[in-house]
Amino acid sequence: MAHAKPKEGPRFGSRAFADVPSKKKAVAKKPTVSPDIASLPREVRIIGGAWKRSKLPVSLLPGLRPTPDRVRETLFNWLGADLAGWRCLDAFAGSGALGFEAASRGAASVLLLERESRQARSLEESKQRLKAETLQVVATDALSWMRRAVPDTFELVFIDPPFGSDLLAPALAAAARLVVPSGYVYLEAAHAYSAEDIAPLKLTVYRHLQAGRVHAHLLQRMIGHYTAAHTP
Repeated sequence: MAHAKPKEGPRFGSRAFADVPSKKKAVAKKPTVSPDIASLPREVRIIGGAWKRSKLPVSLLPGLRPTPDRVRETLFNWLGADLAGWRCLDAFAGSGALGFEAASRGAASVLLLERESRQARSLEESKQRLKAETLQVVATDALSWMRRAVPDTFELVFIDPPFGSDLLAPALAAAARLVVPSGYVYLEAAHAYSAEDIAPLKLTVYRHLQAGRVHAHLLQRMIGHYTAAHTP
């Protein structure tokens, strides 16, 4: 009995190959903004001093959380309305609200450190718009800069690293060596720091408040012998 001839598959160039359904082009999805970021203000206002009520833009950047108006107002009430002669450092500057506020209130010099180049350009534009001659913007990694800086250089250092990062502890240790005796470190964190927590850094809690999820601390460097803390 004759064997059945095996069925041939489609030949190259035949309709079976030509009619392969084409793949649909992938449609690029628009990047979504998380609800937490989307709910943040798009600008902040300087509260007091020469540029009172002037606006600073706030970019949609991960981890950027401008210090709330209420907290800034309380902080500068603690510090006093006039910062004449003070040298200030705003590390992790972000919106620049803290540094510009200090400059507005007469600080002799304010240095803003911001790693994100787009945000650094925005800060520079605000500086030019306000003619803030005592203010300098440097696009750099704040923690690396502080670790290299000369100790006992500032009367006031602002520490507000990106929300949710692990930079808080090393940044605080780096800042502690930069302030002069009796100088201040302003710290924002998700939890309260006790006197025992910061005693190894030769700092003490001068003031503290909680506003929502933000714990705002004004820390003061103790007078006396100081040994630079290890910055992990």
